[in-house]
Amino acid sequence: MEVQPTSDQMAFARRPIDTGRLQSESEVVQEALALWEERERQVLAFLTTIDYARATVARGEGRVITAESMRELSAEVKERGRARLIAELTYSR
Repeated sequence: MEVQPTSDQMAFARRPIDTGRLQSESEVVQEALALWEERERQVLAFLTTIDYARATVARGEGRVITAESMRELSAEVKERGRARLIAELTYSR
């Protein structure tokens, strides 16, 4: 694969080499590709989550968000947390 970076990109890529953080242009490219790959994985996970949410709403599994439903959800989450804490304390003895 042949890549032609712009002069600005080349100058930017030289900085970590000049400061000793990276050893070569190859390392700069590997670092950039690793970051890009991680970002793409995060985007895919986010899009998958959105697809899942849409599917659950389409199946009628969604919740109507109101002040009251948020209070109820908060109470449910607190109760699950308390139950988990009690279970952990019980099993750790």
